[in-house]
Amino acid sequence: MNQTLHIAIIMDGNGRWAEKQGQKRVKGHEQGAKVVRTITEFCAAHKNIERLTLYAFSTENWKRPRLEVEFLMKLLEKYLKNEMEVYIKNNIRFEPIGDIRAFSTSLQKLIKEVKQKTEHCDGLVQSLALNYGSHDEILRAINTLKNEKNDITDEMLSNALDCKHQVDIMIRTGGDHRISNFLLWQLSYAELFFTDTLWPDFNEEELKKILNDFTKRERRFGGLN
Repeated sequence: MNQTLHIAIIMDGNGRWAEKQGQKRVKGHEQGAKVVRTITEFCAAHKNIERLTLYAFSTENWKRPRLEVEFLMKLLEKYLKNEMEVYIKNNIRFEPIGDIRAFSTSLQKLIKEVKQKTEHCDGLVQSLALNYGSHDEILRAINTLKNEKNDITDEMLSNALDCKHQVDIMIRTGGDHRISNFLLWQLSYAELFFTDTLWPDFNEEELKKILNDFTKRERRFGGLN
């Protein structure tokens, strides 16, 4: 496998993992954050993985119980503060996607700070999708382009999106087989992998198996063999 890959992951199953263990849902989110670090470091060390995009908080997640949302915001803040050193050590550039204007001023500032302090890193690009929904992303891109005098092209729309890179591998943990408003434009020719493994139990070995399965798939991009 010589090509560089963009992997996108829907990290599902944190709450169910905690409930299965008789713990509060927030414990699952805490464990899930540890797995984010493990998988990110694995991808950073893999010569063929260029980008890793993780669905961290969707535009629909605001519908969750207020206390859970508040916890997720605090967990995100804690994660970003703790990971700054990890990003630098592993030469990882942090590029968030989504509309962060809904977050607190302090959290917005922290997100921008981590992005700025890792701009010089030229290894893996890790994107956290934060207050992200693909419909919202596409609508914001269209509104950016709506005053263009010429017809909007595929390339123009792609460049106006938060995520400007096509996905090669999309993984969803947790057993559900749906996309959930994630990178709809960018997933157009992605290979899809669904696993029953809950995100806190996902590990490097399972990702290795997925990467191996990916190499056996024939990608025709609408053409013939």
